Amino acid sequence: MDLSPRSGVPEPGRPSPSRRWLPIVVLALVVVAGGVIVTQFLRSAVDYFCNVDEIGQRDGCEAGRRLRVQGTVDDGTVETLDGITTFTMSFQGVTLPVRYDGEPGGMFRECQPVVVHGELDGATFRGDRVEVKHSNEYEAENAERLDGDAAEPAACAAGS
Repeated sequence: MDLSPRSGVPEPGRPSPSRRWLPIVVLALVVVAGGVIVTQFLRSAVDYFCNVDEIGQRDGCEAGRRLRVQGTVDDGTVETLDGITTFTMSFQGVTLPVRYDGEPGGMFRECQPVVVHGELDGATFRGDRVEVKHSNEYEAENAERLDGDAAEPAACAAGS
């Protein structure tokens, strides 16, 4: 009976060299996937919130970054052509042209307060998501509680 060690056969209880790398590779893949998920989450979480009148005036509200812009859709400005909706929105007397690829749908209409997500492209805001703010019922019932600075544009107030 030959009891000399054999070459090329791993010792019992000890993993082969190729099996030692498997946990390291799996761990590296988990770390990379986690990094991608966290990066995507943080990128969407840092959209700066600006009013129309703050574009180019306040830190964080300039071109070259994702923004959430609040304003009221101006009366008579909504146009949809070939799946692209254009309109202007205003806040405290400042107006911003918006281009949205698609139809906002839902409760979107003129004289409605909205928040548009997107990026500034020159003088036009290119939106990729539109959120419609709630109705004006609270404003009508509790007008004395509101600050007059954010009142809706005159054309919209006249049509109400």
